[in-house]
Amino acid sequence: MSQTTVETAPPRGRAAMALVALLGTLTAIGPLSIDMYLPAFPQIADDLNAAPPEVQLSLTTLMVGMAVGQLVTGPLSDRLGRRTPVIVGMVAYALLSVACAFAPSTGTLAAVRFAQGFAGGMGTVVARAVVGDLYSGRAAAKYFSQLTLVFGVAPVLAPSLGTLILRVTDWRGIFLVLAALATLITIAVVRVLPETLPPARRSTRGLADVADTTRVLAKDRIFIGYAVAGGLAMAGLFAYLSGSSFVLQTVFGLSTTTYGILFGLNAIGLVAASQLNGRLLDRFSSRRLLVASLATGAVVGAALLGAAVLTSMLGVVVLLFFFLASIGMVNPNSAALALDRHRDRAGTSAALLGTVQTLIGSAAAPLVGLGGESTAVPMTLVICVCAGLALLTVLTLARSRAAV
Repeated sequence: MSQTTVETAPPRGRAAMALVALLGTLTAIGPLSIDMYLPAFPQIADDLNAAPPEVQLSLTTLMVGMAVGQLVTGPLSDRLGRRTPVIVGMVAYALLSVACAFAPSTGTLAAVRFAQGFAGGMGTVVARAVVGDLYSGRAAAKYFSQLTLVFGVAPVLAPSLGTLILRVTDWRGIFLVLAALATLITIAVVRVLPETLPPARRSTRGLADVADTTRVLAKDRIFIGYAVAGGLAMAGLFAYLSGSSFVLQTVFGLSTTTYGILFGLNAIGLVAASQLNGRLLDRFSSRRLLVASLATGAVVGAALLGAAVLTSMLGVVVLLFFFLASIGMVNPNSAALALDRHRDRAGTSAALLGTVQTLIGSAAAPLVGLGGESTAVPMTLVICVCAGLALLTVLTLARSRAAV
C-alpha cells in the first residue's frame, strides 16, 4: 500500500462546498445518462421505427463506452493531470449528446451512445481520482459520503426527470438537456476544479507504467475485493431501479403518484444513510462500517425475498427502504478503502474501480427481466444474491487486519 504524501491542500470554505457539488455532479453523469432516457424507450422505438431490443442496444453500448472511457482516462490523468482530461471529456460529452438528439436511426444512436459513454466515463474517473489526491482513510470516506448527496440521488430521480422532460418535448429533448448540463459542468470545471496532481507526482513512463500499474492493481485481492463489493451493491441498486416500477405498480397495484412518493422516500433514505456514515466515521473505521452495512443489506435482502414470496406489499416496501439505505453507507466506504491502497496512482485505481463497478452493476437489470412479470421474486432475488455476495467478497477477498 502506497504511503505517498498529499502535496495539494484540500480547499476550504465555499471553495470546498463548490468542489463537492462539482465532483458529485461529475460522478452523477453516468446515472443521468442511463436513467433519464429510460422512460422514452417506447417513443424512441416508434419514432425510429425500431424494435425494443434495437433501442435497448443503445443502453448496452453506453455502458461499455463508460467502462472503456474510465480505463483509458484513469492512467491518462495520472500522466497529464486531472483538469485537461475532464475538460476534454465534458466538451466531447456535450457535443455527442447533441449528436444523439439528431440520430436518424437506432444503429447511429447506439454508436454515438458508445462515444458519449466514453466521454462521460472520463469525468467520472477524474472525480474519484481527485478525491484520492486530496484525502485518505476516514477523510476520503467522509468525502465520498458528501458526494452521495448528489450522486446517490441521481439514479433514483433521473427517470422522473426524464418523464418530466417528455411532457414538454420528445425524446430528443432529453439529450439536449444532457448537452446543456455538460456545458455547465465544463464551465464549472474551468472555474472551480483545481489541479490536484502536481507535475512531480505524475507518471512519466507512458504505456509501460500503465501496464505495470494495472497488473499491480489486478493482483491486489483486497483492492479487487472492495471494488467488486461496491459493484455488487450497485447491482442491487440497478435491480431496484429496473424492477421497482413494475413490482410496485403492476404486481402490487400502487398508483403512479404513490410509487413516485415511495421512490422519493427511498432516495432520501439512501442520502440520509450516507450522511450518517460521515458522522459515524468519527467513532468507527471505514472497514467496520462497510462490513456492518453489507451485513445489514444481506439480512434485509433475505427478508425482502421472503416478503416477495409471501406477496407482502408492506414488507417489500419497508424492506426496500432499508436496503437502499444500506447502499448509502456501502458506496463511500468501499470506494475510500479501495482507492487508499494505491494513492500514488489514483487515476488508474479509480479507473479500474469504476470499470469493475460499472460492469457488475449493469448486469443486474437484464437479470431482473429474466424472471417473468407476475411476481416480485425476480427483483428481490437479484437484490438478495447481490447483497449476500457483496458481504462474502469483503469477508474473503478483502479481508485485512488493518482498518482504515
